[in-house]
Amino acid sequence: MRLLGVGMCAAALLLGVVAAPAQAADGARDLRDARWALKETGKDARFRGLAAVSRSTAWVAGSKGTVLRTADGGRSWRDVSPPGAVAEGLELRDIEAFDGRRAVALSIGEGEASRVLRTEDGGATWTETFRNPDPRAFYDCLTFFDSRHGLAMSDPVDGKFRILATDDGGRSWRVLPNAGMPDALPGEAGFAASGQCLVSAGPRDVWLATGGGPVARVLHSADRGLTWRVADSTLPAGDPARGVFALAFKGRTRGLAVGGDYRTGQASPRAGAVTSDAGRTWSPSSTPPPAYRSGAAWFPYGGGTALAVGPTGTDVTRDGGRTWRTLDPGSFDTVTCTPDGGCWAAGEKGRVGRLEGVRGG
Repeated sequence: MRLLGVGMCAAALLLGVVAAPAQAADGARDLRDARWALKETGKDARFRGLAAVSRSTAWVAGSKGTVLRTADGGRSWRDVSPPGAVAEGLELRDIEAFDGRRAVALSIGEGEASRVLRTEDGGATWTETFRNPDPRAFYDCLTFFDSRHGLAMSDPVDGKFRILATDDGGRSWRVLPNAGMPDALPGEAGFAASGQCLVSAGPRDVWLATGGGPVARVLHSADRGLTWRVADSTLPAGDPARGVFALAFKGRTRGLAVGGDYRTGQASPRAGAVTSDAGRTWSPSSTPPPAYRSGAAWFPYGGGTALAVGPTGTDVTRDGGRTWRTLDPGSFDTVTCTPDGGCWAAGEKGRVGRLEGVRGG
């Protein structure tokens, strides 16, 4: 589904599935004094795709076919953009990385613009492993359960969201049968805003976020995309610009949803929601983020700490998403945190930041 003139929705491999070390549990570290330290990339691309491996290693992907990789905490970046993607100006809205050498990137768009690219050598070379042959399909997001099994999702085709699956690390892909997929609502689609409209936790659970229809919904599958159950969220809906833009899960039951209305100047009064039952039911945040948010991630230390980002700032929660407060006013589109406490964010005009000033630990 189109967003800002190009496409709507995109995922993060480590989002919400990390376990805090015993010595750092129960809020031993907190974010009250944390701020984003910007890491100069030398690019002006908009990075909506982000895959962080650790505090030192991260990948970003974005407009103009751009992919960058750092191995030194953002002090320097290597331009590892796929030449073909640069030549065609592909919109790389999602990237998943297994380590500093292996990554899978998704370009979004109608028909053949939706593609999957894979590297095994740190981006020195890329192989195109999927090119969408169906002009009705528009792939938005990508997620991996492990280094072999992954899914990508397309906006509805023949009235249902389409799911693409791999069991060899992204080397080959197949369209899953749609018999277990609920019917889409009129106008419903995904948002290619942050790579977080399709997220997974553990070996089999995956969630899909929607918008654009009369109700913003979250779909959950416990069998890697074969069958799905659907629940209404509490986020704004009823307009092509409104819905759930990002999900984050901590284990298979505890989750966050953020979104709103992405149009500049439009209010998003109910931009956050929470679940404690794997997405069967959702409750609105009592103090939601103050504006539209496109990305979310759980902080690995402290049971209820998480971040949400958007064009007007970063918010933090310490109670699992029930209440949020603003942490930083800078613009970002996507965010993710790694098991070693490395939180990264990326967005417009080449902006990439790493969270610094975390207390305790």
